[in-house]
Amino acid sequence: MYPTPPPAPLQPIRGVGTAAVVMLAADSVVCLMASVIDAQRAVLVDRFLTDTNSVPISDLETNDVLYAASGLVETVVYVATAVAFLVWLFRARANAEVLCPWPQRRATPWLIFGWVVPIVNFWFPKQIVDDIWTSSKPGAVEESGSLATARRSGLVWAWWLAWVVMTLVTRLVSRMYVDAEELPEIRDAAVFDIVGNVLTIGTAALAVAVVLAITRFQEDRRQAAFWSYAA
Repeated sequence: MYPTPPPAPLQPIRGVGTAAVVMLAADSVVCLMASVIDAQRAVLVDRFLTDTNSVPISDLETNDVLYAASGLVETVVYVATAVAFLVWLFRARANAEVLCPWPQRRATPWLIFGWVVPIVNFWFPKQIVDDIWTSSKPGAVEESGSLATARRSGLVWAWWLAWVVMTLVTRLVSRMYVDAEELPEIRDAAVFDIVGNVLTIGTAALAVAVVLAITRFQEDRRQAAFWSYAA
């Protein structure tokens, strides 16, 4: 019924995995709501450019308030989501070190610094998750000669490529429109913000799938250990 139990007890991971999934879902909901405000902003500005009398100034002012508030909420929820994901990542990594006979390719500090150090942030986090996936999936370690040569998960690849594209697009857009003051630029910034939000939602969905898969692998191994000791 269960895969081979690990040689040492694993830490429970379902709770932190659930927290990470909930926050990723919350971040997606916030992005969706922000996109609605962005769409309203783009429509209002476009109508105002076409006919200044067709849009009451109060509507523009209300949208400005909503736009600023949504940006603040997005930032707060994003930070909370990042913290929840990192907590799960540290727990998953600790379990992976128990499950795998080979050392993980990146030292523990890279679980944080790998996301923020320029250049290496384009592959270190993926390597870390790749190693956790291989260490956690039943039979993957036995099939591999080492963590460096192990077969890579298509799901992890999809999540990481989505993350890279989302990161590049959002950074480019923020640089292009950071000082947007003219109405056409403000409208275009709102449109491109919607694109960034769509990419963020897609990336979050793939991240949820990765978290759920690794959590399931490790919980199955933990259950195997429980029944083995109980017997």
